[in-house]
Amino acid sequence: MALLQTNITENGISIFHMDNIHERITIPFCTVSGAQLTVQVWNDYCEAIFVDPIIDEWLSRKLNVTCRLVYMPDDSLRKVDPVYAVDQNNITSLSDGYPILLISQSSLDDLNSRLESPIPMNRFRPNIVLAGANPYEEDEMAEFMIRGIRFFGVKLCARCAIPTINQETLEKSKEPSKTLATYRQKEHKILFGQNVVYSSGGVSLKVADRVEITRRKEREL
Repeated sequence: MALLQTNITENGISIFHMDNIHERITIPFCTVSGAQLTVQVWNDYCEAIFVDPIIDEWLSRKLNVTCRLVYMPDDSLRKVDPVYAVDQNNITSLSDGYPILLISQSSLDDLNSRLESPIPMNRFRPNIVLAGANPYEEDEMAEFMIRGIRFFGVKLCARCAIPTINQETLEKSKEPSKTLATYRQKEHKILFGQNVVYSSGGVSLKVADRVEITRRKEREL
């Protein structure tokens, strides 16, 4: 799946595979009306809708595995882990466990200074990349504001093996997990980035938006 790339167009999300960048398929923005089913993400169950059998066939062929694309309608609510929720309305979608992952560029720069070969940010797949911060300052960000939206840093992100896979070549290695384990490990978990929830939406974030930290917490590492 790492070799699937996307572009936003006027009609929808255009997808292509790196094995043939000219063969593309578009997922339309319009509301889908396929059959509804219950899907499982980790230990959570939520309602979703099949999108299009033509898209299913294209993805199955490109990924060499039988799969189907589903859409999560607005009335399907998947709540985040209540242990880390700020309130009962904190929800996520079909993402891993939280709606947002925050990492600062300086944290990656610090990691790269410890590696023989630097790696790009796409290894960690953050939604928001913070510039102008100190290394690992995102660990302290208990509450912050961007464009009037209030965000809450609720949990450091425990990393799986995906960051060890080159997202362009699929080459696997022990890094960066091996190096991160020497200084970013707690209770046998490698932590890098902050999982974030928010209290309101409706406003699009933009590159170079100002981030205002309104409350800090003690670092865990």
